[in-house]
Amino acid sequence: MTTAFALANGAGQLPAGFLADRVGPRILITVGILGVAIAGVLVGLSQTFVMLLICLVIMGLLAGGYHPAATPLISKSIPEQQRGRALGFHLIGGNASFFLGPIIAGATASIWGWRGSFLWLAVPTAIFGLYFFWYLRRYDVKKQVADTENPAVEEAPPVPGSKRRLIAFLVMSVLGGGAGMSIMAFLTLYARDILGASDQTAASLLSIVFFSGLWAGPVGGWVSDKFGSVPIIIITSLLSGVLVYLVQFPSLGFGFYAILFVMGVNNAFRMPVSEVFIMAQASAKHRSTVYGIYYFTMQYTGAVFAPIMGWILDNYSFEVCFNIAAMTSVVVTLACLYFLRGGKRQTV
Repeated sequence: MTTAFALANGAGQLPAGFLADRVGPRILITVGILGVAIAGVLVGLSQTFVMLLICLVIMGLLAGGYHPAATPLISKSIPEQQRGRALGFHLIGGNASFFLGPIIAGATASIWGWRGSFLWLAVPTAIFGLYFFWYLRRYDVKKQVADTENPAVEEAPPVPGSKRRLIAFLVMSVLGGGAGMSIMAFLTLYARDILGASDQTAASLLSIVFFSGLWAGPVGGWVSDKFGSVPIIIITSLLSGVLVYLVQFPSLGFGFYAILFVMGVNNAFRMPVSEVFIMAQASAKHRSTVYGIYYFTMQYTGAVFAPIMGWILDNYSFEVCFNIAAMTSVVVTLACLYFLRGGKRQTV
């Protein structure tokens, strides 16, 4: 069931980005939020397992409309020197859902069952979807009036080499980032089988990683606003490989927990910085399309690398698996350094 939703959500990113560049972000954001609510009702009313899977696929496809439309909208609504902080603040909602979603859904399901959980949570989701449609409509009208009275400064096109930098960035994110992030799926297994953690302790370890997303995203965005996105992308990518290598050395305790915490901070730093980088390299006409490609590749990176790393783990060891992931992350980042140079755009 999880796979059905995740794969459909990744597939929905590509057409969503393409459509957002042509019909505008308001419709795609509404489809993303309100569509999830409608699909949630269908999931709650499902009578067979096949019907449940179909509804989850529909939910995943509709949910794909949100990010490729929302990120460019936020970026163009904020002065360039504050975009990192704004995008980092936006990520708080997604990270908070990892904590609040299961708690609320679990409490609801304990009273009304799993169907009631889907049905009741669809109500506030639908209300938010309708509210955002109304709010963004007002925003569009106000913006049109403001642009008429005070014409905006024309945005300069990306400097030469933007395609080279975007391709290098995607390669680094997919190959280097994918290899590093794929070991997250095996950390609980490693903690239980190698470090001797209990099932309860192992299951709660990832909360240490995701906790930092509640605050580290805006901090990372602020740092990128000060020092630029490329240095932060390179540093966090290299650090990702180093942390994957180091995680196999400490025993269960403070050292291991500290590495997991820094992993979460590092990942949260990189997300808004990556979005700022794409904003600077993609032209306004194709920006949502590029974001759609980015989110699509990130969604499927784990699906590709996780079974590969799992095969290495089954046939060799955790040590070999972690070392290969760390080496891949560092080598790919170093190989892409040359192609990421330049690219700071100025407005005219």
